[in-house]
Amino acid sequence: MSHHLDTPLAAQTGQLYIDDLYVFPSETGTVFVMDVNSNVNGLHSEPGFHPEARYEFKVHFDGAEFETLTYRVSFDEADPEGQQGFQLDALTGDQARDDSAPGDLVLEGRTGEVATAADTRIWAGRIADSFYIDLSLLAIINGAIAQGTAPDLSGWHPDNAQNSFANTMVDSIVLEISHGHPMLRPAARTGVWCATKLATDAGGWRQINRAGHPMMWPIFWPNDTDFSDPSNTRHPSQDVGAAAEYIGGQVAAVVAAAGTAGDPTGYGRTVAAKLFPDVLPYVIGTPATYGFAGFNGRTQADNAPEAMLSLVTNMAVPSGLRPAVTEQQRDSNFPYVVPA
Repeated sequence: MSHHLDTPLAAQTGQLYIDDLYVFPSETGTVFVMDVNSNVNGLHSEPGFHPEARYEFKVHFDGAEFETLTYRVSFDEADPEGQQGFQLDALTGDQARDDSAPGDLVLEGRTGEVATAADTRIWAGRIADSFYIDLSLLAIINGAIAQGTAPDLSGWHPDNAQNSFANTMVDSIVLEISHGHPMLRPAARTGVWCATKLATDAGGWRQINRAGHPMMWPIFWPNDTDFSDPSNTRHPSQDVGAAAEYIGGQVAAVVAAAGTAGDPTGYGRTVAAKLFPDVLPYVIGTPATYGFAGFNGRTQADNAPEAMLSLVTNMAVPSGLRPAVTEQQRDSNFPYVVPA
């Protein structure tokens, strides 16, 4: 019987929707974190990872159009205790973007337990979410973006901000690769994104969701709650041709209405060029930060919403929240997250 995993209805599961991507250094390597399946809106599926899906970290080098390193994680069905076995495969060169390539097995493990092999460590499981934002502020900005109007912050009081993600959970994959890796060596210039892919009845794979820069979806496509926009299924190499003009126009309209740019069209194009292709830039081995100083990876503490909302409006948009608000949801030791 068909399992219908290639239908839109089957794709509507939080297990396949990426909440956040983080890339930052550890003492000895580079850490990649993918969060999925948030329960913030009450619409998440059962905790855990989809057993018919793939979760992939994609790495481009030196501004290349395509990835030449992919880490692919796949999960088994949950056992009676709720744990899932998983497999980590590495794909390099042309295979890194080939869904039919099997890859090289790196290690196998189980959710909730640390698995190690050579220059690799991985952990996967349910965690307390370290993301923070007051969603009422986001509503003001994405409303302005959608309507092409100036953001009305007159009713926004940062001192009263509350973290809308307090006490929420996500499922997380934490992958750490040693600096001894031949490709992820210190000073290597990378662009990172992640994707979820679902098995189809025809025997192939369909990309369901992807993420690079934070906040892209809630700012520019806030009403597409079923993630049906084609941007989710395309490769970042198609971003500039497919969406840069659209996004640049949205930004230009907002800054023109707000009077925050002398050349709104030029500013919109600059922002689109900064965000597309939608991959997270990171120089291996350097301090990670996602903020006003620039984009170089992203830590769990970074106030990415404040940086992004200010970027698209070309004005200071204080979030009212600081990294300390989620200090208890972060750990300085591997896996750097706090299991739920």
